[in-house]
Amino acid sequence: MDLGIRGKRALVCASSKGLGRGCAEALAEAGVDLVMNARGGEALERAAQEIRDRFGVTVTTVACDVTTPEGQEQLIEAAQGVDILVTNAGGPPPGMWTDWDREDFIRALDANMLSPIALIKALVPGMMERGWGRVVNITSQSVKSPIPQLGLSNAARAGLTGYVAGTSRQVAPSGVTINNLLPGIHDTDRAASLDDGVSKKEGISAGDARKKREASIPARRYGTPAEFGATCAFLCSQHAGFMVGQNVLLDGGAGNQTM
Repeated sequence: MDLGIRGKRALVCASSKGLGRGCAEALAEAGVDLVMNARGGEALERAAQEIRDRFGVTVTTVACDVTTPEGQEQLIEAAQGVDILVTNAGGPPPGMWTDWDREDFIRALDANMLSPIALIKALVPGMMERGWGRVVNITSQSVKSPIPQLGLSNAARAGLTGYVAGTSRQVAPSGVTINNLLPGIHDTDRAASLDDGVSKKEGISAGDARKKREASIPARRYGTPAEFGATCAFLCSQHAGFMVGQNVLLDGGAGNQTM
C-alpha cells in the first residue's frame, strides 16, 4: 500500500532504538525524511546512518533529552516545517503507590505529558497553516488498562490522553490529525527491564519471567518494533485522515476490554 507520504518530513522522538526506531524505519521506508532524536549521541548516529543506508532518506539527528526545556528547544528548532510528529519518551520506573512523592510525579508529567504537549504546541500551528499534518503520541496500554505497579505512567499518560481528546478536535478542521498509539508488551529494552524486575522479585530467571508474561498475552508473544512502526506509519499516512483523537491499542489482545 502506498502511504502517500513520500517526501514528507517527520520528527520522531526517542528513536535510536525500540518502538521509536521502529516508527522511524517504517516512515523512512515510506519515503519520509527524518529528524531523529535520542539522548545518546553515539547510538543515535549509528541508527541514523543505518536508516540512511537502507532507505536513502535524509536524516537529521538531534542528541538531547526531550523531557527538558533545553532539549525541547533544540528539537523544535531542528524540526521547523515538519509534516509529521511522533512523540515518545521512556516511561517512569515501576513501584508501589506509597513509593512516590510530588517530585516523582513532576518528573513523570514532564516526560510523558508536558513534553509531548510542548512539541505539539510548537509544531502543529505550522501544519495547520499548510493544511496537512499528522501527530502520533506513543503512550501505553495502561491508558485503557491501568497497570498497578506503573502508577506514575498511568497518571501522566492519561493526562496526555485527555489533552489530545480535546485538542485533536480543534485542529482537525485544518487537516491535522492527532492520535495516540498504545503499545502493550513489545520486545524492547523497556520490556527486558520490567522482566528483570519480576525476575528479582519472584526469584526466577529473566527468561522464565518473560515466558510467564507471554503466557498472559492472547497472541502468546511480545510485539515487535517493526509491526508497531508499521501501525504508526499508517496513522501518519494519507489513509488515516478521518481518524481523529483515537487511542489505538496494539497489545496482542492483553487488554480485556469490549471497547
